[in-house]
Amino acid sequence: MKILVTGANGFIGKNLISELRNRGYKEIFEYDIDTDTALLEKYCKESNFVFHLAGVNRPPKESEFMEGNFDFTSVLLDTLKKQNNTCPVMISSSIQAELDNPYGRSKKAGEDLLFNYGKETGARVLVYRFPNVFGKWCRPNYNSVVATFCYNIARDLPIKVNEPSVVMILVYIDDVVEELINALGGNENKVGDFCEVPVVHTISLGEIVELLYSFKKSREDCSIPNMADPFTKKLYSTYLSYLPEERFSYELKMNVDKRGSFTEFIKTPDRGQVSVNISKPGVTKGNHWHHTKNEKFLVVSGSGVIRFKMIGSDKIIEYYVSGKKMEVVDIPTGYTHHIENLGEEDMVTIMWANEPYDPEKPDTYYLEV
Repeated sequence: MKILVTGANGFIGKNLISELRNRGYKEIFEYDIDTDTALLEKYCKESNFVFHLAGVNRPPKESEFMEGNFDFTSVLLDTLKKQNNTCPVMISSSIQAELDNPYGRSKKAGEDLLFNYGKETGARVLVYRFPNVFGKWCRPNYNSVVATFCYNIARDLPIKVNEPSVVMILVYIDDVVEELINALGGNENKVGDFCEVPVVHTISLGEIVELLYSFKKSREDCSIPNMADPFTKKLYSTYLSYLPEERFSYELKMNVDKRGSFTEFIKTPDRGQVSVNISKPGVTKGNHWHHTKNEKFLVVSGSGVIRFKMIGSDKIIEYYVSGKKMEVVDIPTGYTHHIENLGEEDMVTIMWANEPYDPEKPDTYYLEV
């Protein structure tokens, strides 16, 4: 299949083309504002499907709305007719096509042109009225408030929120791309005359800002956003894509003493805490037990032994562990335990606990194994 994508270098175009290539589509004609116009004839002659994503939404002059959103659509459809190509054509429109403003009127004009083209030629036409689309590669400080807020907050720049209570209707770029690829296979989500992305998120502007600042703070308190919430998961992925390249990494607080170190990595209120423990050769750490707190130990480097003793018993249980064998050891409640480095190098252990450490209620009681 040969696929023509106009607006190939734009936000949706880049994401769509990347995923089409991931899925094995090789013949993709990429057309954008700087493409040799002579190629349009060839592309319109050979294409089996057209994704018409080109358009303008914030031009310097008001007249350019119609030029970008109507005139080029007319050129594209006329070229397809000239080549007698009645392949399916999808057009990227906006929910603003329902509004009486220059942008909305230009989008509505492009829609009507495509609907009339479908009636005239019999071609399958797909009109998508997208709400606000967010995700990676969207241009900040242009037309997407999510992109702008992500960009500015990640760089400690101020943002302006006039009305936090304003409700946003949003679709995520991966959901958009999934729907467009479904349409390529004839499985578009059609509602009446229009097509829609089936997964839509509704949230206030203030809530978006609150989430974004929590993402920024998560680096300080080792927290992880609630990935069970689909919108939070998508917004967090989007936020990370706007980090400055020099800020991809961040330091953790290492609690260091002569025995080695202990570093908290991730804390969650509902999925517990992950930490990294480094033990020097010959060092034993632990010798405590818990009522409700439980843990998992995974030695990833070095070698040692984990010893247990049930409270009130003299029987000692031993598990020998090594980074050469990935083996998780559960630390049950009611057993005092310790871990000893038996090797000649530092032993590194990944430790998970079912709850974040609370100094007010540590549930940790000293008792030698």
